[in-house]
Amino acid sequence: MSASMLMMWVSFAGMFALFLAIGLILLSRYKLKGIFAAITALLAYIFLVAGGLIIAFVVLRGPTS
Repeated sequence: MSASMLMMWVSFAGMFALFLAIGLILLSRYKLKGIFAAITALLAYIFLVAGGLIIAFVVLRGPTS
């Protein structure tokens, strides 16, 4: 697998983590209550930070040849 193809899959993983974070935030705010909402929100913010770091890594790495 080439480096470009690998970076494409890494960026897809980052985007998936960001979409998952959106869904978990909405779930924790509008559907869950109490400790379940807190755990889900914490998990969502972990996915948000991880996805943001992955996308930043892909963007800052620059083009591959």
